[in-house]
Amino acid sequence: MAQVTAVDVTVRGGGIFGLSVAWVCARRGARVRLIERRAIGAGSSGGIVGALAPHVPENWNDKKAFQLESLLMAEGFWAEIETVSGLSTGYARLGRLQSLSDERAAGIAHERRAGAARLWQGRAGWDVVEASAFPDWAPASPTGLLIHDTLSARLHPRLASLALAAACRAQGVEIVIGDAPDAGAVVWATGYEGLAELSRTLGKTVGAGVKGQAVLLGFDASDMPQLYADGLHIVPHGNGTVAIGSTSEREFEAPDRTDAQCDALLARARAACPALDTAPVLERWAGVRPRAKSRAPMLGPWPGRPGHFIANGGFKIGFGMAPKAAEAMADLIVENRDTLPDGFRVEASL
Repeated sequence: MAQVTAVDVTVRGGGIFGLSVAWVCARRGARVRLIERRAIGAGSSGGIVGALAPHVPENWNDKKAFQLESLLMAEGFWAEIETVSGLSTGYARLGRLQSLSDERAAGIAHERRAGAARLWQGRAGWDVVEASAFPDWAPASPTGLLIHDTLSARLHPRLASLALAAACRAQGVEIVIGDAPDAGAVVWATGYEGLAELSRTLGKTVGAGVKGQAVLLGFDASDMPQLYADGLHIVPHGNGTVAIGSTSEREFEAPDRTDAQCDALLARARAACPALDTAPVLERWAGVRPRAKSRAPMLGPWPGRPGHFIANGGFKIGFGMAPKAAEAMADLIVENRDTLPDGFRVEASL
């Protein structure tokens, strides 16, 4: 495909936020150039876990409402990416099981069922079920009970990033690996390194990187829900693997190196889900996720820098937030309509 000769929007960063913004802006008719210094998904978007899971259905706020809308948009969003690219994203909405440690936790889970019925608009459910309903897969649960929600979904981050890049190219987006000039509106979706640069520019820390380590096992549970147990996400993928993640390390020396914490994570996962006890390790992965000070995605204009915008801070929920975040950024950049929640703006982290 011929390169774009004129550019309305430059997106810097080939991770999930950058690719999604480029895709939606191009779908809205903008001429888009995406610049990635290293490789598509070179940062945390090239990971292996891919748990798209909701916040609990209570104490509702703009962040939870935004995430709900994005999770409900996800099936159509990723289906279109697969159609246009011809590649698999690994997306499937198969729900999630969570263990309940004691009767108090079970009581709270029962109470949240009514909240989910109201807040999730009848489009997904939250229930308490017997662990015996999922023989050979249910996580260890002292109460014998599990939370089963039908909103959670999975995708394979690495595959999804590559499919999204291919769809962008098919839509006419010019993707540059290396460097190229900025033109038009400039969107900075540059991960934890971008948060550090933004902090230096603004003279105040607005976010930082948090390292995560994960493990990929050879085990086919492709039609089963993902699990959340002992603070871990255990995510079966459609290709006969199961991903386990992740650690949260605010201090680290090597951003892409695994260590003994990865071994501990694997041991905890096997204790929580005995079905994985003998599953072989296929890959160990480490990367750094961008976490905004506000803990919400950081979206919107770069303060004091007209024509420049930020799309960053996805942290653990970036893939789940991406469909709605990209639409909101395209509203702002392409159509000059501001639909962003106040808590997502850069100013919320100042």
